[in-house]
Amino acid sequence: MATPAEDYAKARKLAVKEQQKALSESVSPYLPALDEMIESRTLLKEETVGTREIPLNQVVGTVTTSRQDAFARNFMPLLGPETEFGIKWINLMNYQITEGIQDAVKVIEYMGKFYVQEGNKRVSVMKFLEMPTILASVSRVLPPMSDDKEVVIYYEFLKFYKCTQIYDIFFSEEGGYTKLSEAVGLDLESQWDDDTIKDLKSAFFNFCKAYRTVENKINTITNGDAFLVYLDMFKYDSLLGATSDSIKKNINQIWPELEIADNGNQIAFSEEPQLQKKTTIPLIDNIFKIPAYSEQHPLKVLFLYNGSPEHSRWINGHEEGRRELEEAFPGLVQTEALVSIDTEEEFETVVEEAALTGVDLIITTSPIQMEFALRATVKHPKIKFLNCSIHLSHGAVRTYYGRMYEAKFLLGVLAATLSKDNRIGYVSTYPICGNICNINAFAYGVATVNPDAKVYLTWSCIKDEYWREYLKENDLKIVSGPDLIRPHRADNAYGLFKIDDDHNITTIAIPKWNWGKYYELIVQTILNDAWNAESDEAKGKAINYWWGMSSGVIDIKVLDDSLSCYTKNLLEAVRKSITADIVKPFDGEIWSQDGKIKDANSPSLSNEEIINMNWLANNVVGTIPSFDELNESAQKTVKANGMPIVFNTAPNISSDISAEALDDLIEGGNG
Repeated sequence: MATPAEDYAKARKLAVKEQQKALSESVSPYLPALDEMIESRTLLKEETVGTREIPLNQVVGTVTTSRQDAFARNFMPLLGPETEFGIKWINLMNYQITEGIQDAVKVIEYMGKFYVQEGNKRVSVMKFLEMPTILASVSRVLPPMSDDKEVVIYYEFLKFYKCTQIYDIFFSEEGGYTKLSEAVGLDLESQWDDDTIKDLKSAFFNFCKAYRTVENKINTITNGDAFLVYLDMFKYDSLLGATSDSIKKNINQIWPELEIADNGNQIAFSEEPQLQKKTTIPLIDNIFKIPAYSEQHPLKVLFLYNGSPEHSRWINGHEEGRRELEEAFPGLVQTEALVSIDTEEEFETVVEEAALTGVDLIITTSPIQMEFALRATVKHPKIKFLNCSIHLSHGAVRTYYGRMYEAKFLLGVLAATLSKDNRIGYVSTYPICGNICNINAFAYGVATVNPDAKVYLTWSCIKDEYWREYLKENDLKIVSGPDLIRPHRADNAYGLFKIDDDHNITTIAIPKWNWGKYYELIVQTILNDAWNAESDEAKGKAINYWWGMSSGVIDIKVLDDSLSCYTKNLLEAVRKSITADIVKPFDGEIWSQDGKIKDANSPSLSNEEIINMNWLANNVVGTIPSFDELNESAQKTVKANGMPIVFNTAPNISSDISAEALDDLIEGGNG
């Protein structure tokens, strides 16, 4: 056993090594000082937290500069053993070995990190001994409230801390604490009971212990971020009492998901179908390739709906696509659909049965099914899973959606040719990513033909408001309404429609989802062995099929025979230009209600910028509603989609949402 003096020598070597590393990186080799970080600390609000055990890995610096250069930035001692400092450090080490240090150090907590006010050497000794915690008297300095991301996350942490008194769990993205509380089955509004807190601490500790032993390395995300990824794939209860070996095995199994999170949850957008596997020797590849599927061994595809085609216009469209898919590959592709799979228990049961019958591909058509599908991939890695959603970044389940904004631009062009008073209505549903771009594309299509026209925006999701009344009150005659007709209560108020003086409604044209074509193209990638090749190319990113008019999966259909041939010719010209990638709805100079978005010569908006729009075009009359303005059904829908625009920390809302309530969310535009 080493003597305290020998321990000091080892600690000093660690300090010198860390010092040299810091200098090579051109950063300060010494402890950061809180007083240098925030010049007016005494002017900020300070509160007493109390005496408690704090995690040593979050003790990162000192409060003042007086002892700053006595330690390397890893808290190891730099001064010689003969100095007063060195002698005191050695004596402290001896006391810790023989008696155990009991006195609490004094620290200030700022933004989740601890800075030592009294007891730097005690911290140094405990860090050298790799102790997980240290007893500390804690005061907290509160940063001023702001929109800064780190500050927002910190105040989310304070709500979590108030419920749990847990310091160890931190996230790098907003909403992490709400998501964690939902996984535990609680909220952030009331104190958690002692047993729940103890279980969470134990689960997180065991996860981190196993996570550190994995040979692969993650660089950017926190342990808390990785913990949330794990809880996406495995239920929280499965961690309680789990062994380190079983947790490590699970972590290795979901490592691609952790890599995606570490890569900033980036998405690889597949803008056009990749129908063939890329190869350097195609002739040889074709000669020796044995088809994976045949009439004797067909590709089996299972569609799982969370509602029924009879009551959901969204599901009805997918069901038509399923039938068209089977007709496109007679004998080679075998499909089946199961309806009203609403709960995770039902989902697990049907997937278990599907695995036994040799199903190759499972398609889910609602974003609320994503969490069910993710957990199913862990148990059934041989089955391919798809989820019809946008911007949900997971590697185990591929997502697919359509560039509906292209069709909306075309409908905007048509609307402008028909409007006689420069006033056009637009009915939208939820303020979510992927929907705002549809509104703006329509508005820019209108402006392309008639720069003086205005688009009057209303929402079907606002509390105590009815969009049909809005149309009457504003006497709007040309309207872009819901995209799809209702199977069980059909009327003509869908697509682009006109209202005459007697309030009769005529549908002019509709945006069209060609789901049969979409599924045919996806299945073709599997039949041609191109599926895995896409995974290899998108390493570290989630794959999202983001196809548009050029692929034939999105289009419009004119229903009004009274349109002039000139209008039809204009539509066809614009349609061909979009399909040929000559016309882009978000190319050129773009203006929002608040000012210029981009100059004429700037590059077109990226997929990410289009999907994440949180602004409205300058010819739109209306606003984006806040979360609190939405009705209860809309709030659930926005929460289920996982990517609200005007809301960051939603309340605890279950995912028990009907397919009908989700129709407008995912049908690609107005509602």
